[in-house]
Amino acid sequence: MIPMINGFSSLPARRLARALVAGGLAALLALAACRPADEAPAAGGTAEAEAPGIVTRLVEQITFVTRTPDPAQPPPVAEDPVELDVSLSGELPDLDPRRAESEAQLDLAQNLFVGLTNFNPETSVIEPELATSWETSADGRTWTFHLRDDVFWLRAASPLPASDVPVSAEPLRPVTAEDVVYTVQRLCARDVESALAFALFLIDGCERAFTTLEPTDADRAAVGIRAVDATTLAIDLTQPAGYFLTLTSMPIFQPVPRELVEELGDEWLNAAGDFGLGWQTPENLVTSGPFVVEPTTITSQSLTLHRNPVWPLTPPGNVDTINVVFLEEEQDAFEMWQERGLDIAPLPTAEREALVARTPEKMRVIPDEVLFYIGFNFDSQTFREPEVRRAFSAAIDRQRLVDELYDGNALAMRHATVPGVVASIPVGEVGVGYSPDYAREQIAASTFRSCKTMGTITFRVSSADLSLRQAELIRDMWIEELGCLPETITIEQVQFGALLAGTRPDATGRPDMWELAWAPTFPDAHNLLGDLLHCEDSENRQNRPCAEADTLLRRAATAVDPTERAALYRQVEGLFFSETGDFPIAPLYIRARAWVAHDWADFTPVAFGGQQWDRITLDATLKELERSR
Repeated sequence: MIPMINGFSSLPARRLARALVAGGLAALLALAACRPADEAPAAGGTAEAEAPGIVTRLVEQITFVTRTPDPAQPPPVAEDPVELDVSLSGELPDLDPRRAESEAQLDLAQNLFVGLTNFNPETSVIEPELATSWETSADGRTWTFHLRDDVFWLRAASPLPASDVPVSAEPLRPVTAEDVVYTVQRLCARDVESALAFALFLIDGCERAFTTLEPTDADRAAVGIRAVDATTLAIDLTQPAGYFLTLTSMPIFQPVPRELVEELGDEWLNAAGDFGLGWQTPENLVTSGPFVVEPTTITSQSLTLHRNPVWPLTPPGNVDTINVVFLEEEQDAFEMWQERGLDIAPLPTAEREALVARTPEKMRVIPDEVLFYIGFNFDSQTFREPEVRRAFSAAIDRQRLVDELYDGNALAMRHATVPGVVASIPVGEVGVGYSPDYAREQIAASTFRSCKTMGTITFRVSSADLSLRQAELIRDMWIEELGCLPETITIEQVQFGALLAGTRPDATGRPDMWELAWAPTFPDAHNLLGDLLHCEDSENRQNRPCAEADTLLRRAATAVDPTERAALYRQVEGLFFSETGDFPIAPLYIRARAWVAHDWADFTPVAFGGQQWDRITLDATLKELERSR
């Protein structure tokens, strides 16, 4: 829910998500359960945690027993672990999932900590992770989640055993509903700073705790989230919200271990040794996700992850070990990739043309989630007519903008919902897009009959050079396709803050149209259509009167069934952007990033959140062969 212009947020900090939106393709890792199929954990009693710095509380110790092999059976053949080599930008970041904003943080949080649910980037569906199932109350305001009892807080052995050695790990205790409760309460009470805490205001009592100057324990307890028992979590919302399930896949719902946080405060991760990040030794690093960090490998410039030996979910990929290096420049990563030192890497813009000409199959395009658009003022004497809004939108050659402004590193859009979010629709299936003949038909059908008869049109943009260049290109398209007179279209450049203030619904002297961008905070169509365009449930900068689309948006917001929600949002997109659509905005494009991958790496890039390394599949034989050449 963040308005932007040319990539700069109107808030000081942003991100969830591949917020934007951003999603780093930085690393890739993986799995392979170390525990044999016939090996089961023996139920243990409680015991004091003996390792210094962990906690002096009772925790359940789990011992893994390897059965005596049958002498009649041949010994198993040890296979070399499948290793993934990737890079992340910068240096080793803060690993606390509650603070995950940068691409490196999102990637590591995604893979080191369990989520309440998980966003599947291949299907754009919310899937079980810690929660196995969920249901809502009759009024839609209470969600009940049923959790696994076999996801553990794990302290990795140091060093980790080789893959052919019987499993030896130290699960401290299961992750419980109380861990999720504690995590959410702390965010609501501002015990930990997070730029995305406002997304939790949908939970009853959260906003009250957040806005209280000095929240008390009673304020925390009043937040509408509770552990019914160790594996049952209940969450009370302020209103019915089908999109709440998408929120549960974000890092703000990744639990943290209560006793560790209370014991050690901000140093509970103890991950970075003496590398200047204010943490202690790495031996006590405790995580809960599909991968664990090998403590002895942690430096400010690199670290190694291994498959979590007690992770209960079957991984889609096959990677056992991930070697991560931290690099400041994309060019350095690309050159390392060229030398086969990395399996995937970002593709610098300067290298794109040569690579596409040589080996285009190695390039992967990751769409961003920030939607750039032109907003129309419904109070304007010019744009109060839908025919005029349709004409001005259809006269814009979006592909030309993409090519000239971003050298092709963007995706032309003809509707509002970006790809790769829950209830999204494929690009190009709905909406008019660039259609000069249709544009001229619509102008002729308006009361103006011709663009030449219109008065002065004010087009307000930000002070960025790129904004001016874009506005001039679009103005020229209106002149060429609609016959508008150059002197009647006035481009006004203002500072970004002034642009936001001057396009508010209650502002005086509002322009006829303006350039803005929208950065959703979570991967759901609601955050693009409802939060951006609803006549009452958004800022409605257009001052658009309520209509059928708004009724459907509210139905979609409260619907729980994913099929029903997707159908409603598709219908809304048609009401807005089809040939008879209302066109509250003219969608332009979303930017994209290019990555390169060697032939032996098969993965699905993510636009939101962290790259899910457990989905990576590597052909280790081909990789070894290519590297030996």
